[in-house]
Amino acid sequence: MHLPMDEWESYLLNKWALLPKSTQLTISTAETLSDIFLHSSSHLQPKDEMFLKQLSSGYVVEKDHDAPLFYREEGNKKFQEKDYTGAAVLYSKGVSHSRPNTEDISLCYANRSAALFRLGQYEACLKDIVRAGVHGLPERLQPKMMLRKAECLVNLGRPQEARQAISDLESNLAAKPSLGLSSHKILQRNLEHLKMKIQEKENLPEAFPAALTKAFEEMALEEENKQISGASLSVGLCTDPLKGRHLVATKDILPGELLLKEDAFVSVLIPGEMPPLRHGPQNKWDTGVSSGDLCCHRCLKHTLATVPCGGCSYARYCSQECMQQAWEHYHSTECSLGALLLTLGVFCHVALRVTLLARFEEVDRVVRMLYDETSNKDICSPENRNLVQTVNYTNHGESEENAKTGETPIPGCNVSGKYESNYNAVFNLLPHTEKHSPERKFMCAVSVAALCRQLRAQTRGFKSSKPKAVTPGLCADLTVWGVAMLRHMLQLQCNAQAITSLWHTESNESVITDSRQVRLATGIFPVVSLLNHSCSPNTSMSFTGTAATVRAARQIRKGEEILHCYGPHESRMGVAERQQKLSSQYFFDCSCPACQAETLEAAAARRWEAFCCNTCRALMQGNDVLSCSSKSCTDSVSRDRLISRLQDLQQQVCVAQKLLRTGKPEQAIQQLLGCREAAESFLSAEHTVLGEIEDSLAQAYATLGDWRKSAAHAQKSLRVAEARHGPASVEIGHELFKLAQVLFNGLAVPEALNAIWKAEKILLVHCGPESDEVQELRQMKSCLLDLSFIPVGPLV
Repeated sequence: MHLPMDEWESYLLNKWALLPKSTQLTISTAETLSDIFLHSSSHLQPKDEMFLKQLSSGYVVEKDHDAPLFYREEGNKKFQEKDYTGAAVLYSKGVSHSRPNTEDISLCYANRSAALFRLGQYEACLKDIVRAGVHGLPERLQPKMMLRKAECLVNLGRPQEARQAISDLESNLAAKPSLGLSSHKILQRNLEHLKMKIQEKENLPEAFPAALTKAFEEMALEEENKQISGASLSVGLCTDPLKGRHLVATKDILPGELLLKEDAFVSVLIPGEMPPLRHGPQNKWDTGVSSGDLCCHRCLKHTLATVPCGGCSYARYCSQECMQQAWEHYHSTECSLGALLLTLGVFCHVALRVTLLARFEEVDRVVRMLYDETSNKDICSPENRNLVQTVNYTNHGESEENAKTGETPIPGCNVSGKYESNYNAVFNLLPHTEKHSPERKFMCAVSVAALCRQLRAQTRGFKSSKPKAVTPGLCADLTVWGVAMLRHMLQLQCNAQAITSLWHTESNESVITDSRQVRLATGIFPVVSLLNHSCSPNTSMSFTGTAATVRAARQIRKGEEILHCYGPHESRMGVAERQQKLSSQYFFDCSCPACQAETLEAAAARRWEAFCCNTCRALMQGNDVLSCSSKSCTDSVSRDRLISRLQDLQQQVCVAQKLLRTGKPEQAIQQLLGCREAAESFLSAEHTVLGEIEDSLAQAYATLGDWRKSAAHAQKSLRVAEARHGPASVEIGHELFKLAQVLFNGLAVPEALNAIWKAEKILLVHCGPESDEVQELRQMKSCLLDLSFIPVGPLV
């Protein structure tokens, strides 16, 4: 979804191929983005726009007032199946299509409150109860909502408010005795039960003293860096002809030290797996679940209780405040363009939102300042790069001195030499115009041109019941706007930052968390973009909403460069694959120590993807035909045959995992044990698939409450992960977290505390004290230490 959808991309590539060679040459040799945009956009014809409109019509982003009933009924089915998360998502879809102050929206909110209540999300449930009332909940359902409100307040430990809610309900029942006799009796019985529950709650001591929450407070930067926005004093900004702009340590840095915290200048939620283009009344409404259904489209907060945009069915938010902020800053322009933006892809959407956030006047000022119209030179052309001389702004007073002497600051810095997270810094990120293929530049330019034409048409003829906050000066010069968006689209290939979140999934039967990294959004972080790549980086990055946090993953010496991994990591792929990916996407050949040190012998030692001999268990080596590495064994086999066996095995593991997800742990265990036996006959002991099998066995036995066996398999999975990622990696932290959960539930107290201590030590370095996993580990530790039979003394 980053590039335009496949049909539009293929259409433009075909259009490029049909252009006269002279036209292709003109676009290919254009030196400036202005020329590329003008030459390319001149070939956008009405028939192209009609085709784009046809593609966009496949996305349902407008409100369909027949949809709420459909989604409510589908949600009710999920609710009956006790899939409360699925039910909440479907009710939210119904809310997104509903008109305000109607029975449709009030019923969707009311039903969603029931699903949230079953999920234990009582605060969110209370908000939905209020929303249902505001939008005109039918009178017959009000007693039920009032009872649910009281139950939420009891569960939240707010007995006084709960008593008032019960009193209000009793008054309602007395004033409007319209309920049937049986329903009235059920309500009265529930009320009496609730009153007893309040009495019990009032007699219980506070479970977690407020003082404990101080341990979970987020670590802040010690003092503001006066030269790099959001960076610690341990970080300095340098530039030289080979490395370009980069960050270095100004002092020795310890593992876990917070180096940088930056909120995205812009971010756009990745829609996830969008439904296929649908036609016909039976298939036009999507019932699938994607990140767009589970996250706020502005701040990326995970929520099941989304608040919809009033103008479209696609954009959803965690609160009224987020919705209003999004509308004022960019969504008032984007709202009617939702289907077009989904068709053009996330990169085009990000490019538009960058310019909307900057506002036209700022875009116009920066573009005209940084482009020399008289010489017609692009700021990214070689003649205008200010990287000939090394400049080091690690001393606080140096930038002011440079400003006084008239020296040109590092690109992206202001006149005082400070690098800030603003539009000037975003604009100065290199687009590498000359390195993109001509057809890609043409595709991006035509897509931007199509978007610009829609912006002009929208501004001229916009009709909506909601007030339109038109960007000032939007139509003054759409060429400037288009050139800026084209620049941002090209920048994104090397400067887009994936905003990820660690999502935890738990089955109803198992308490072990299965966590995975989910790519939620694409953002631009001007300061983070200063970090160069290493396949073995010295930092870890984590995200809280749209904020990126960079911490030292190991000790960094004074003067050493601070490095980040762009994706190709030495623990995930071999040197040849890493080099190919970095060259094709980021336009450079990596020469980091990991790439220089890795040899063919080292690649062969990657045991997490190696095959072993069926006879003697030694590693197999070779190319098309693999031979046993043991001199005393003569076994050999074709690589293709082993790969085929591996693919069959992976399919069988998937079958076992599905059995586990559907509540059949005994069958899953039998399947997994068979998979393990097959795997051990041809895979190395540290192979990733064996680790996956052991992890699934740990979850299956935990589901059955067999904590001893679960822990044994979790430890085997841990050893496989350690062989691949190393003992201090964030991946090991996550594996230790799962082991700690098993040992905690099995009341293996010393072992649990040991696992908690190891996991917390690693996760603090990579994720910081605000991490959900760190906080849960501390809660487990506190609970275990409160038990009277815990032996006092250090655990090693």
